[in-house]
Amino acid sequence: MKRPCEVALLDPGGFPEVEAPRLQDWVEALVAELAPQADTFSVRFTADREIRRFNRRFRNKDSVTDVLSFPGEVTVEGRHLGDVLISVPTARRQARQAGQPVEQELQRLLLHGLLHCLGFDHETDDGTMERLERRLAQRWIGGGGGTGTSGTTASGTAATGAAAS
Repeated sequence: MKRPCEVALLDPGGFPEVEAPRLQDWVEALVAELAPQADTFSVRFTADREIRRFNRRFRNKDSVTDVLSFPGEVTVEGRHLGDVLISVPTARRQARQAGQPVEQELQRLLLHGLLHCLGFDHETDDGTMERLERRLAQRWIGGGGGTGTSGTTASGTAATGAAAS
């Protein structure tokens, strides 16, 4: 039997919303269902300044975004699903604008980033990712569209040090 995916939630800024134990359990269950072949997956919760640097470096966009995804690869250690960066201050603003809890917005961004790591891309597909994300949000978050995300897939090396493709 395969081991469960090792999910790392990195929170160097000590954001209180990330400390919710339910978030770790939720991400582990989501990854187990959507990417059962994955061995590792990491998420780094960050501030606007850091995500802006990554957005500028990997997407040539000098602006803050809510989520960036760095799809992983198969290595001798196993299948690394990828790395996701989420700006907590941006998630807070978006949650406030949508009138929803920050934890729910973080879940929406995690789902969005995970789908990018699985190879979906709303910027190039015919709406496939958006439809799938809406269906999954209904089931996993209890809400559909949310506030929309501006983030996308990036390439290069993520903040966690894992290689991204």
